[in-house]
Amino acid sequence: MEKARVLLVDDHALFRKGFASLLNCLNELDIVGEAGNGREALEKARTLNPDIIIMDVEMPELNGVEAVKQIKKELPHCTVVMLTIADDDDNLFNSIKNGAQGYLLKSMDPDSLIEEIRGLLRGEAALSKSIASKILKEFSSICKKHQDISFQKYHLTEREVEVLSLVAHGITNKEIAVNLAITENTVKNHLCNIMEKLHLQNRVQLATFAWREGLVEK
Repeated sequence: MEKARVLLVDDHALFRKGFASLLNCLNELDIVGEAGNGREALEKARTLNPDIIIMDVEMPELNGVEAVKQIKKELPHCTVVMLTIADDDDNLFNSIKNGAQGYLLKSMDPDSLIEEIRGLLRGEAALSKSIASKILKEFSSICKKHQDISFQKYHLTEREVEVLSLVAHGITNKEIAVNLAITENTVKNHLCNIMEKLHLQNRVQLATFAWREGLVEK
């Protein structure tokens, strides 16, 4: 199996080296480069064309929030995961808005961090539990104001509605397939159709959209 090419971005070289050493235990990954700030990350992403970028939020010259926006604009296929020491609300939601497919805390247990990266390779969103909880709390309060919104407004089929609801509750593709008695490939096809209809890029944005618009209940 071809390895996923990874670019690590953090302004602290010692942390980068330590994180690279941690990720080297995953045979599915190949660390192809490192960068010390968002501007350097953009330049190296253009050259190295990585599959995954794991990037710090707070960095000099160009921070991670702005860097992910520029990277996703030029390399939309690239999966970007934010790695930060603090779960600041503005950085969290702006990163997701700009296209980040994950948001992890540096304080996570190493085993949990590795498991989130493995999930990312399976097409799942990489979110630490405290971050996922913050997203759900934020948008569940908003959804109460919009529960009369109809799915027909977004031209979603009944099955797509079911898939979107399960995604919004953090259910994996495999679990969705079992729940709905369909194949994982069918789940992926539904997700592609939903993202196309809603003009969104990934699972995190789908979940965020669903909760924000009141399209699912707690």
